[in-house]
Parts: sequence; C-alpha cells; structure tokens
Amino acid sequence: MKSDKIAERISSGIKSLDEILNGGLIPNRSYLVRGGPGAGKTTLGLQFLLEGASNKEKVLFITLEDSENNIRANNKIRLMELNEISFLDISPTSDFFAEVETYDIFSPADVEREPLTKKIVEHVKQIKPTRVFIDPITQFRYLNSDVYQYRKQTLSFLRFLVEQGATVMFTSESSSEAPDEDLQFMSDGVINIMRDKIGRFIEVEKLRGTSFQPGNHAIKIDSKGIKVFPRLIPNALRSKYEFEIISSGIPAFDEMLNGGIERGTVTILSGPSGTGKTTIGLQFMKEAAGRGERSVVYTFEEEKELMLQRCDSVNIPARKMIELGSLEIKKVEPLEYSADEFAYIVRKDVEENNTRIVMLDSIAGYKLSLREEDLQSRIHALGKYLQNLGVAVIIINEVEFITGDFRITEVGISHLADNIIFLRYIEIRGELTKAIGILKKRLSVFERSLRELKITKHGIRIGNPLINMRGILRGEPEIIETKNENPS
Repeated sequence: MKSDKIAERISSGIKSLDEILNGGLIPNRSYLVRGGPGAGKTTLGLQFLLEGASNKEKVLFITLEDSENNIRANNKIRLMELNEISFLDISPTSDFFAEVETYDIFSPADVEREPLTKKIVEHVKQIKPTRVFIDPITQFRYLNSDVYQYRKQTLSFLRFLVEQGATVMFTSESSSEAPDEDLQFMSDGVINIMRDKIGRFIEVEKLRGTSFQPGNHAIKIDSKGIKVFPRLIPNALRSKYEFEIISSGIPAFDEMLNGGIERGTVTILSGPSGTGKTTIGLQFMKEAAGRGERSVVYTFEEEKELMLQRCDSVNIPARKMIELGSLEIKKVEPLEYSADEFAYIVRKDVEENNTRIVMLDSIAGYKLSLREEDLQSRIHALGKYLQNLGVAVIIINEVEFITGDFRITEVGISHLADNIIFLRYIEIRGELTKAIGILKKRLSVFERSLRELKITKHGIRIGNPLINMRGILRGEPEIIETKNENPS
C-alpha cells in the first residue's frame, strides 16, 4: 500500500510500524498509545524518542509514574542510548509519604497542579524538544477536582507541546473505573498494544488525516525493543515478471506437466509420508540453481542436516547449492513464530534476496504457527503475495492415510493451488511401489495418466504410464490383463 501524499513523515522508531502507518507519523501531532500493564507502551515511547535522538533531535521523556532511575535500570542494555534522552521526572518520591502535608482550605490537586505545570512549561521551553513522550498522561486526572477541568487541562497541555514544535506520544492507563475515551478523541492517532494467550499484537485504531493498514499485527518484545510484523496484504505489492515454465529436469515428469510448473503459481505436492514429496520439490530447485536462481526451503518438521543427507542420497547437490548461494534451508520451530512473523520472514527474504522458488515443508507444521487462526486465509495471503512477485510456491501436504479413499488435503486448501501433484503407494504383484499423477494444472493441459515413481541413488525416475492398471485412486489397484490378439 502506497503512502499518502503528505509532505513529511517522521519515523515511529520501528520501520515495520511505519509501514502500517503508511510512511510514519505526521509531525507536530499527538498520538495516544493504549494497552494494559506490561504491554510495551513505554518501550514503544523509548523507541520513538531514540529515533529522534539518532537524528540529532532534542527529545524529552516526561515520566509521571515510574522514576527515571527505574526506567534506566529496566533498560540496561540500551543505557548508553538513553543518555541521549532528556528526562523530566515528576513521579512521586518517597518524601511524599514521609512528609505528608495537610490542606485545610484547598484540595491537594489544586495545590500541587500549579507548581507541576510550571515545571513542565519551563523544561519544555528550555529544551525545545521536537519529540515528547508522556508516560502516563492519565496521572493528570488526579490533579483536577472534576472531569471537565481534567479534559480541559490535558487538551491545553497537548496543544502547548505541539505549538512548541513537538510531536507528542503519550500513554494511558484505561480501566472500567477510569476509561480513556476522552483521550482518544483528543489525540490525532490511537495505537493499541494488546496481549492474549496467543501472543502480542499492535493495532492502529485512528490516524487523523491519512489512511493506515487496519487489523491486528503481531509483535515481539526483546532486549532491543518492539519488533512489528505487519500482516500480509496480498495485493500490496506487484512485480512485473515474464511468463516462464520451470522445468523439473526430468523429461518424463516434464512431459506429464506439459513442460513444468509456471512462475508465479502455487503448487501442492500431496501424498503420504515417504512418497518423495520434498525430494520432488527440491528437484525443481536443483534445476533453478542451474539457471542461477535462488530458492528457499522452510522446513517445519525435518532437521536441516537430515534433509541434506537425503539430498546426498538421491543425487541432489544441496550442499553445493547452499555454498553457491542458490539454496537456503531454514529450520523453523513453528511454536516460536506467529503467522505474521513467519510471513514477514518469508517476505523479507524474497524482496531482499530475489528468491524465485519458496517451498513450505509442510502445511501441518505451518498450521502449528497459526495456533487458533484461520489456515485458509493465512496461506491464501502468503501464497498470493508471493505469486504477485513472480515467485513459484511449492507447498508440501502430507495425508495421513497410506491407502484407502483418495484425498488431496485434509485441511481444505486444494482450491488455492494452481497445480496439484499427488503421490500414492500402490501394490503391484505383492511389491509396494509409488505412483505419481497430476490432478490439476490451471494454466495448461497435462497428462492424465499415472506413472510409476522411483527414487534412487541416481535421482528421480519416472516410468511409463500405468495404462494396464485401474483402481489406483480408490486404493484398490488392479492389473488389467491384456489379451494376445495373435495367439500361436
């Protein structure tokens, strides 16, 4: 999605969040960050300030709750960077409890508000910051005797900062007892940070004067701060690419496929365990390497070294391909990644490294990363996004049943495929062997016969069409005896 035509944007401090904001924050405006305790509001504010400091801007952190010492202690890894931030610490000290004052005529709020306000104004005018982070602004609620005065003072305070040339980010502590709808109306933008049993998410709820990418986007928080993984939008990016057929390098197999699979298509390789689905996918990558193209395998189940050993045994030079940079095998632990994070990893690799073939091995492992999310919508978004960039996508799908009723997938994604290649175990005269066939090919005709498949130390071998057999798909193959038309 392209950025709106606004003269200037400033970074939020997180590049991928800027993408969701369609280019970043509009300067000289105020932005509310909402979320529960520990959601990451302060971390986002620090990244916002550190981005300004890296650009030699004057930045100010106004803390009304946690002390400056605590903030620094909780960010020890970034301690040197925090030295570039000016702090105005007006959080309560221990002296407040030890030296309690009584107010006989005026309420404590009325007495404390004026010196506090004066302190903030003097500090802002002295530093002249271009970025201000206030954490949390809801503390002002307790410095006013009524709701009207609180709203009036808060709005006046935000306008004062903006008029002084600052872009303001502030947090709120919302609860049923003290809702923050008034702050949402006052702000030019609202960013929500949420956490549930699946993980953490960020959502831009409001951005006045410009569009943004809606919905929840996965995030992670580590010692370096917040990482945002924008949800894929299938049609957000398109690349012109030439129609091209990708050969498997096996003449008989290419004959079945009418030349091979096409660039910018999704191919499902489906079959029971051990039939050779991954090996066939790697065969397409072997041929692509010969043309100088880069391919990536994302393996959710099999370890990288085991896959390499299997390649060694079937004459696929995967180790050499990796050494030359034409192949990468990435082991993915699905429970460590959300669907958004995994999609972001794939997307960045394709965009930055010009990857031309991507294989997901397998769909069952990918499904684990979705946890309770919808598989069909997620795999559709990822597949379409890659297709729009001209990437050939290969999805490995393992069916549970070795024999019996024929089925392509057990998760209802076959309609997403442009090409479907299936593999089956069959028994011929008491010997277990494998058969391969093409069920679907959206862009061309294809051979409708099944062929015998053998995987040997010399590579993949495809036999002649099994024209003398029937009942293979229903798991009850029968040999059709041919009569000798010229008996002796």
